[in-house]
Amino acid sequence: MPARELKGTVVSNRGDKTAVVRVERRVLHPVQKKFIRRSKKYHVHDEKNICQIGDTVRIREVPPISKLKSWLLVERQEATASQAGTNTQQTKSGGEK
Repeated sequence: MPARELKGTVVSNRGDKTAVVRVERRVLHPVQKKFIRRSKKYHVHDEKNICQIGDTVRIREVPPISKLKSWLLVERQEATASQAGTNTQQTKSGGEK
């Protein structure tokens, strides 16, 4: 059976060679019949410490590396424009009357 691969967003990279990735999935609510988002966090082994918060990454399940880490970083993609622009100051434009 092939190893599972998931796609998620890096929410923390504070640990050495470790990143925390949030993976979201959509499930149908049994009563309301609406799709709702559920998420789960995975501790991922990042050998080269290349992940930054907000990056979209692919991860693969591997045999346990440590107590919490059973996932390996496969591919890193750059942060999206909306995530990269969060540090810039935004101003309101007032309407003239």
